Amino acid sequence: MSAHHEVLVLGAGYAGMAAAMQLAARTKRRDDVTVTLVNGSERFTERMRLHMAATGQPLDALDIPGLLDGTGARFVRGWVTAVDADARTVRIDDDRVLRYDTLVYALGGVADTAAVPGAEEHAYTLDGDRDAELLAGRLAGGTGTVAVVGGGPTGVETAAEIAERHPGLDVVLLARREPGAGLAAGAAAHVRAALDRLGVRVRAGAEVVKVLPDGVDVADGEHVAADAVVWAAGTRVSPLAAAAGLAVDGHGRVVTDRALRSVSHPEVYAVGDAAAVGQGYGVMHGTCQGGMPTGVHAALTILRTLGGKRTKPFRFGYYHTPISLGRNDAVVQFTHPDDSPRRIYLAGRMAVRYKETVTAAPWPTYGRMKRMPASGVLWPRGGRFTRKGEAR
Repeated sequence: MSAHHEVLVLGAGYAGMAAAMQLAARTKRRDDVTVTLVNGSERFTERMRLHMAATGQPLDALDIPGLLDGTGARFVRGWVTAVDADARTVRIDDDRVLRYDTLVYALGGVADTAAVPGAEEHAYTLDGDRDAELLAGRLAGGTGTVAVVGGGPTGVETAAEIAERHPGLDVVLLARREPGAGLAAGAAAHVRAALDRLGVRVRAGAEVVKVLPDGVDVADGEHVAADAVVWAAGTRVSPLAAAAGLAVDGHGRVVTDRALRSVSHPEVYAVGDAAAVGQGYGVMHGTCQGGMPTGVHAALTILRTLGGKRTKPFRFGYYHTPISLGRNDAVVQFTHPDDSPRRIYLAGRMAVRYKETVTAAPWPTYGRMKRMPASGVLWPRGGRFTRKGEAR
């Protein structure tokens, strides 16, 4: 390891930004550590608000280099095309090669359009700002049928938002299970009632097997006609980790130890959707709720390692599942640490206010990380920001 330590963070999503900002805040007065953040765009993508952008609602332009300004961290714009884990280098799309001593791998997931024939060619996704803009342009006419495939939170939020913003559109939600199936009974009933109120036609038990230019085919042989198809049925991760020789699970996620280090390459940390992070209840699933804490923990572990201290295990429990149902309705399901539903939930305007607070929290959190002293950790807990020193 060289005297000067190069930390490279790949991906500026929720987890990657948390790692980069925590590292930048804690090393800004050091000249022996360099933090570099690599991302394909200078704009931070608010994935939790993309269903709004897809219906033509403007989002704030959140500038990543501007946030990093003054921290000492460096920003490199570019799409990662290869990782050489043995040589400890990363190649980006303009053929630049970046070296690292420590890598934070935070290349998150995208819609799994490879799972069903035709989805890649004919379906819209909500993977980034450009995708949302394309869908917004397609929906601007305000007539016809839109099929949203996927009954999870992304599919429900997207179907509700389209139906509310474009009442002239016929919106059909195709899902294997009833929307809200993982929620408590009362919360699930509220979701279904809201979709009914908005005029969304729900087709539960529909397994889409092919996407065509004029709609989708389902497993029972029926063709569901649609002028536009939105794919929200599952995600996949980048194949770069597997190609680099990192140990991955069956979904291509980097398998980590309890400190979030790759089990095959301990100088590589994996966070967010890119990581297979084991907890007592199983492997974490990808959400902003879990992604940001992994980024913070990886940053703190890197700094502990550089300081010759022992690593600490990452522990995480889920707290809630917020789901928007248009601009005037929502459900917030509170959960047990393993993400199973508690009996308590919020619905209606109170849930809307809660959801908006949660959605708006990440970017201000990064700004507070930038301004905090090097000895503090700033983290949202229960809707409030808390500051504490790093545990010894």
